Amino acid sequence: MAELLAGFGCYTHAVVRAVPRSLATQALRSGNLEVDPLKVQQEQEYYVSVLTQRLGLEVIELPADETQPDCVFVEDAAVVCENTALITRPGAESRRGEAEAMKRALTELDLNIVEMTDETATLDGGDVLFTGREFFVGLSKRTNQRGAEILADTFKDYSVSTVPVLQGFHLKSFCSMAGPDLIAIGSSEAAQKTLKIMQQMSDHKYDKLTLPDDLAANCIYMNLPNKGHVLLHCTPEEFPESAKVFEKLKDHMLIPVSNEEKGKVDGALTCCSVLINKKSKI
Repeated sequence: MAELLAGFGCYTHAVVRAVPRSLATQALRSGNLEVDPLKVQQEQEYYVSVLTQRLGLEVIELPADETQPDCVFVEDAAVVCENTALITRPGAESRRGEAEAMKRALTELDLNIVEMTDETATLDGGDVLFTGREFFVGLSKRTNQRGAEILADTFKDYSVSTVPVLQGFHLKSFCSMAGPDLIAIGSSEAAQKTLKIMQQMSDHKYDKLTLPDDLAANCIYMNLPNKGHVLLHCTPEEFPESAKVFEKLKDHMLIPVSNEEKGKVDGALTCCSVLINKKSKI
């Protein structure tokens, strides 16, 4: 059985990206809800302020690119584990231009860069769940088997299992890590079915935190010096019943963060940052 990565959840840096004005009208989406451009900016500003001011991370904010309406959702462009970054090949062709700015930022952070150049492969970071012991990769409309194979080749120290994404955009549209060995999971039949497959594929028994709302199961866990367990999660205004479930995590510093506007274009909390643990050079 794989050991839990020492320092799981510990991060020093985050890469984020400013919201382009084009997001409101041109970002990809599964519904047709109207996005308020001012509110989406306010959401992102608060999100970044939590990372910098509340949590003390060093944040690299990339400029918005109006030709890339979805570029604020940086998670899909890279998967970072320890000191290696896999620059992905997003499943939506219109988003493939987003990777270049991410590659430059992660190169400047002195990470080992691996690029996904196979034109038969697709991988969105939103389909990649790292538990600290292993990877699960969702096979979705955006991520295929070849993409998962390249991820496995990149992070050879960890086992990689593929699971079907039966509904929603990404695997992390209905699950994420809420703590060491604790998987937050939505309560829908499709989410529970995927979790069951994950449990069958793993040698490790994970605890689960079941949320009434699938989208609320996307949260951001960190374990930070002087702060301990930290969880960014949905607000009571968005998902009142799910927020009550998070409030039961008494050992966590709980930080509700609104994602209502970005949720209208299928964005979630994890989508808006790439988190990195940059160890100091001695």
